[in-house]
Amino acid sequence: MSIFISYSHQDEGFVSKLAGNLVNSNAHVWVDKWNLNVGDSILDKVQNAIEESSALIVILSESSVSSEWCKKELNSALMRELDEKRVIILPVVIDDCKIPVFLREKMYADFRGSFDQGFSSVMDAIAKVTNPNQSRMVHDNYHVDWGMDWGEYDGRFTMEFTLVEQAKEAPYTVLTQVTVFCNEEASQRYEEYCDLGLDWYGRFIITSFMSENIITENIKLLLKDSTKEIRNMSMVDKKSLKRLDVVVTSRRLGEDTGKDILINVSSYIGDIHRYVKSITRDLNNYEKEKLLTLPTATQK
Repeated sequence: MSIFISYSHQDEGFVSKLAGNLVNSNAHVWVDKWNLNVGDSILDKVQNAIEESSALIVILSESSVSSEWCKKELNSALMRELDEKRVIILPVVIDDCKIPVFLREKMYADFRGSFDQGFSSVMDAIAKVTNPNQSRMVHDNYHVDWGMDWGEYDGRFTMEFTLVEQAKEAPYTVLTQVTVFCNEEASQRYEEYCDLGLDWYGRFIITSFMSENIITENIKLLLKDSTKEIRNMSMVDKKSLKRLDVVVTSRRLGEDTGKDILINVSSYIGDIHRYVKSITRDLNNYEKEKLLTLPTATQK
């Protein structure tokens, strides 16, 4: 999901600087002048972007608080915030203005003194709703908290996903870990991404390849008692010879209810990948050109 920026076009200079810095920090940003094309329905495009965004940065200035269009965007975001009962609106103050009454109780990022300090506040707020390394997946009867770690183990690049499932009113939780070991070729490719300053994109590529294969395998583990269940699998890109060795472990913690628990690992990983994909920005032209310097073409 993107970060929608609501602003008056009289503040376009500030917004361009803010959006550029956000993109350089790997945030996925929606700005009308970047995302609207000739012939688009402005109302439909903007409304859809607001409804689908992770958060809405509201630029507060003398120009924006008097803009009827900005008021409409703010009202749409307020309705989402009320319906979903979570923080969506992130106010940003760039000059002395009358803050709308519905935003006065919110903390805001203040850019009036220092752009850097204001930007730091925005990034802290965005991290809570667009962190690609951890989040919560909420379903009707349960939720799953997850986090991702990475590093080198025995000379191989390794990623580990830790997931904790908590069913509503259940006296137990389920801990699942999915560990991904890259072979020499895959580890070398990740190092090449790092050398280009695209380590985040390298992890996204590995996550995508891993999730595609796990979803295809439809992996489910049946927990009959407190014993840890383990599943091993390997996946190979025949063209590049990159191989991922994956170890899935799952166990129940808490009370033993005497009932079996079926853990749908493929569903877990699918949810994580869809979330990560939704907040991962596209490569810009400069980054695409850098990829072409790699020994072999590899955008996958």
